[in-house]
Amino acid sequence: MTYVWPAATTTTSGTVLLSHGTGGCALDLCWLAEPLATAGMRVIGVDHHGNNYRSGYHAEGFARWWDRPQDLSVALDHLADGGPVGVAGFSLGGYTAAAVLGARINADMFGAIATGRTAVAPPPEYPTLIDELTDRIGADDIAAWIAESGDDYADRRVSAGLLICPAQGQLLTSTSLQGITTPVSIWWTGEDDQTPAETNALHYASLIPGATEHCADPSAGHYVFVQDMPDAERIRTRLASAAVTFFREQLTA
Repeated sequence: MTYVWPAATTTTSGTVLLSHGTGGCALDLCWLAEPLATAGMRVIGVDHHGNNYRSGYHAEGFARWWDRPQDLSVALDHLADGGPVGVAGFSLGGYTAAAVLGARINADMFGAIATGRTAVAPPPEYPTLIDELTDRIGADDIAAWIAESGDDYADRRVSAGLLICPAQGQLLTSTSLQGITTPVSIWWTGEDDQTPAETNALHYASLIPGATEHCADPSAGHYVFVQDMPDAERIRTRLASAAVTFFREQLTA
């Protein structure tokens, strides 16, 4: 499913692609999409196939992270209007946004996970993931996945990125993060137990040249951006306002 929030002004100040978190939905980010659209940007969000709660979960959709940036590129292929393009994402969507800008998975590290040499816990949204993949995915498929995982999925049409509590920080190559040349704004929360800032948001920020990092709230957790909880509206409103400023500055045609 693809969603479009049209710009609320007669002239469009660029397009922003949105990527939701693991097992989520593009509509989870309405709090971000609507202010961007009101500010004159067209916003395009996708429900990543096999990894969203609206159309259903599939194990491959949770394991093949590199399919996500390709989802955004396909959406842009069909909906591009020739203007400047930015990308924003939350959690695994933060990784997705970074991948669109040039971040690449370390295939050796992914291979260690895929072959069981490195043990990882399944995501809370899909507790049977590892068992299902072990039962269904053969050695040849795993070898192909490992090869694909480390490819470059950057989309050169995208010229700025906003990463919110981005995931997979330790599974990306330092060289690819250091090679990102577009402006990047990174946001994190102080009590994030899903994508801890030290190994994720701040890791991204330390390697991407010129990236800025911001604490959305020192006492908020990971899910403040997608679940109803105390102070969520204040935190989201602050970040959305900053996103409008960031993309207005960066998506100047």
